[in-house]
Amino acid sequence: MKKVSTLIFVAMLSASLHAQAKDMKTALVLIDIQNDYFAGGKMPLDQPEAAADKAQLILEDCRRKQVPIIHIQHLANRANPTFFIPNTPGAAINKRVRPLVDETIIVKHYPNSFIETELLACLKSNNIEHLLICGMMTHMCVDATTRAAKDMGFNCTVVGDACATKSLSINNETVEAAEVQKAFLGALNYYYSSVVTADQYLNR
Repeated sequence: MKKVSTLIFVAMLSASLHAQAKDMKTALVLIDIQNDYFAGGKMPLDQPEAAADKAQLILEDCRRKQVPIIHIQHLANRANPTFFIPNTPGAAINKRVRPLVDETIIVKHYPNSFIETELLACLKSNNIEHLLICGMMTHMCVDATTRAAKDMGFNCTVVGDACATKSLSINNETVEAAEVQKAFLGALNYYYSSVVTADQYLNR
């Protein structure tokens, strides 16, 4: 009974946050949907194409509704990087969500998209209250950015199936990508954000 009550509470909280977001000024934030995460890249994820296709649907909807759009692009600046190397095809934003000339691109160097970037200033200057988030990787930059945004006072909606991750390992055990995805989205879908599918968001 206690487990059922907890699930009902989480569902009600998520629905409440989603309803609040509809009345707030929103910006779409697309995080690191870059070629190195796709087949043939230097850090391929689990089913990035499916996630990017969903992100493309969200992007097209936001363009139609003239929602402000921010593309986050990670460029490695540490010594001997293995992916997202500046001026390489792998670091380019994937064609599915390629920015238009009037859309904002913010370059970052850390998982948290706010660190040493103009993201916060950009959001504040446009009076943004709510972030609609899609991107890669779920367990790293999406998670870090969503948590930071909430801590800074923004409401967040994460489109779960427009995000992608990969298998991880700990103590010589593999955590499969599907389980990583569920764990991180499940953790975000409480206090830090409302997690929805692309269809749920588009048909709200």
